[in-house]
Amino acid sequence: MNGRGRKRQKRQIEFLPDVACYKPCGKRGSTLEHIVLRHDELEALRLADFEGFYQEECAKRMGISRSTFSRILQSAHKKVADALLHGKMLMIKEENERENRSDYDG
Repeated sequence: MNGRGRKRQKRQIEFLPDVACYKPCGKRGSTLEHIVLRHDELEALRLADFEGFYQEECAKRMGISRSTFSRILQSAHKKVADALLHGKMLMIKEENERENRSDYDG
């Protein structure tokens, strides 16, 4: 964290992906702008969109408040939409793995 705000609460993550990035077909990864999707954002997408749980249940499973879950899910949706709409590489990383920050990694 950048020294701003409260310390990030540890989130419970039940799924870690085997794949670390997705990119548009036919484009060289080195030429693409990339967006970092954190593991907690991927977990929020999995629980809400893939598994179909309500946000309250998702928040319980991740050990966070419903409002925090809602903010994480909103951030994840925006990042995925940006990658799909603008042909950007989507990289899935642990919070402390980020070496190149995207526009949405605040």
